[in-house]
Amino acid sequence: MSLINKIKISEGELFAILTALTATVLIVSNLASTKMFDFFGTGLVWDGGAILFPVSYILGDVITEIFGFKKAKKVIWTAFAMNIVAVTALFIVQLLPPGPGWENQLAYETIIGFMPRIVVGSLIAFVSGQILNAYVFVKIKEITKGKRLWERVLGSSLVGDLIDTVIFTTIAFIGTITNDQFIGLLLIAYITKIIGETVLLPVTYAMVNICKKIVENDKKQISGENGG
Repeated sequence: MSLINKIKISEGELFAILTALTATVLIVSNLASTKMFDFFGTGLVWDGGAILFPVSYILGDVITEIFGFKKAKKVIWTAFAMNIVAVTALFIVQLLPPGPGWENQLAYETIIGFMPRIVVGSLIAFVSGQILNAYVFVKIKEITKGKRLWERVLGSSLVGDLIDTVIFTTIAFIGTITNDQFIGLLLIAYITKIIGETVLLPVTYAMVNICKKIVENDKKQISGENGG
């Protein structure tokens, strides 16, 4: 932990970094979600955005654990706003007339043109799932009196992931794929998200411990300066 003790990051800077990471993960996930791929040769489709999904919930859990429910909601709404900015910019670019010699307009529209449903589904699912995840997280923390981090991480994910997956999959893909593919996508997405977050539980623990140490060091430094 000696290296962490040398890191000069304030609590406010840490909050800003985690907020930026959350917004970035959401934006990249929306872009990646425009590609569907075969789930390991099963014939069932999976959207590319699911690759980063566990990361968004790890960040959400870390932020809620360190900063509490109110600040977690601020991060969620900030990420929401930043995604709106990105989507608006991409849409405006799509409307601009292609330049002479640039022949990729159709390809651009094929991907970006699919984004409205992806974006609407993603944003509604993200806000609903993340806020519910944070709420359940703090409630479990209250019940367990701050013990057993894994219980609140996995318990909140079971609820948040379910709401997120159902909302996103329904809005983004219903009617664009077969019923079997839709059900398969929904089940695979939910199960793999839970498995992913379970496998990455040590990462969540590590991030929480590092962030707590950074906050602790910042408070000690402030206390020392005030005392001096």
